[in-house]
Amino acid sequence: MIEFDRVTKSYTRPVRRGETVHALHEVSLSVGESEIFGVVGESGSGKSTLLRMVNALEMPSSGDVTVNGVNLAALRPRERRAQRRRIGMVFQQFNLLANKTVVANVALPLNLHRRRGGLERRGPGSPRSGSEVSRSEDRAREMLDFVNMGAHSLKHPAQLSGGEKQRVAIARALVNEPDILLCDEPTSSLDSQHTDEVMATLLRVRAEMGTSILLVSHELEVIRGACDRAAILESGRLTGIAEIAHLQAREKFDSYSERARRYLQGEQE
Repeated sequence: MIEFDRVTKSYTRPVRRGETVHALHEVSLSVGESEIFGVVGESGSGKSTLLRMVNALEMPSSGDVTVNGVNLAALRPRERRAQRRRIGMVFQQFNLLANKTVVANVALPLNLHRRRGGLERRGPGSPRSGSEVSRSEDRAREMLDFVNMGAHSLKHPAQLSGGEKQRVAIARALVNEPDILLCDEPTSSLDSQHTDEVMATLLRVRAEMGTSILLVSHELEVIRGACDRAAILESGRLTGIAEIAHLQAREKFDSYSERARRYLQGEQE
């Protein structure tokens, strides 16, 4: 599904007289079909650079990145854009548009894709039909129902909690039915209750859609609770790939208050 073969990404720092810095150095790893694969490391270890190479937002200085059997470096720009449509992305800060409703945010990738396709076929200025808009919204509502956010479809992002925003972002990432879902620190700005909700959603994505998930996080508990394997990066180098020893599932709570009470009274480890 995803293959890194001796991948190096180098940058030159002009302010330091041409010093070369390796964001990644000869990294080799593979992510299987329907696998949740974690990437852990301290800040500056190369985690986000590795993630951005999967959707060709960064290209390697040397080595090969292969996704679904395709070497991304060999693709023309238009082919890379088509490849990206098969890859969903979930960001740390949600990246939702404040002036659009939840359902409009989720439908946005479909509308942009159809608009671009329409412009290529019909030329600039061609309007989208009402049926195209309706189909986009129907698909968006389907994804919102999947992440248990259907009841919030007409709200705006400011009316949602952090965990709710992230579930909307996951719905948006899934609306194009991607083969791969990339998650860049998706829980780092959330409390423990909302972290559990988001991770449960990602586990359901894998279980019901068969999507491969590449999950970058510095939170070891998140990686251990969701991933099958995890790559450990340090200063751009792959220092090992860990097989995850899964713990017994943590008890789920209906509210933060209940979690806090049970934890503070020593009723939960």
